[in-house]
Amino acid sequence: MKGFGNLLTVANAKTIKGEKLGYLTGILYMSPERQGPDGRNMCEYSTPGCRAGCLNTAGRGTFSNVQAGRARKRALFVAYPTEFVLHLHVEIAALQRRAKHLGMRPVVRLNGTTDLDWPTIAPSLFTAFPRVKFYDYTKHAPRMTAPRPANYDLTYSRAEGRDAAARAVLAHGGRVAVVFSTRRGQPLPKLWEDYRVKDGDRHDLRFLERSGVVGLRAKGRARYDRSGFVVTA
Repeated sequence: MKGFGNLLTVANAKTIKGEKLGYLTGILYMSPERQGPDGRNMCEYSTPGCRAGCLNTAGRGTFSNVQAGRARKRALFVAYPTEFVLHLHVEIAALQRRAKHLGMRPVVRLNGTTDLDWPTIAPSLFTAFPRVKFYDYTKHAPRMTAPRPANYDLTYSRAEGRDAAARAVLAHGGRVAVVFSTRRGQPLPKLWEDYRVKDGDRHDLRFLERSGVVGLRAKGRARYDRSGFVVTA
């Protein structure tokens, strides 16, 4: 479809790590402002600390052209939701064909910098591509125990003031991502809330891991967090 351009990003630091493990990943990045000029709330359950240190500001997100591209995708999603989903179908099908050609497995992350309930927004994506693994992070704890497509994996993203929710997810056998103040190249804490911490910076393919705590090092503006969103290591 003309006018949409590429919606999925296939080449960046996150996807390259996955390729080394045999997975070809496409990630959808859109501007995540809690309340944009279009009135659409892309991160309804975000916290002040989360918004201040959003990953949207890390890595290539510091470049104005990248931000412009994410804003364009957001605008298209809000203005033309049906066409947007149809275009995602086209791109995911292409990703699947490319992965097969390369002898890799196709993976899609729809919430690269947003927190939308995609199984509700576009259930056709999950049924049309049963062999594609979809995965996301969310700050909406109820989604962790709600029914979802078999090919959709979720990780709860811990934030300030929500340790109780994180503990509940862990108690139910879920996976929780925790951002630590640990600097790049330094080891993460061994435990959080008595759960062993796995190094989540080795790759972004959370569905390869069992339940428990996934540790992430603070990046971008999150390195200067004082809200409690980033846990002091």
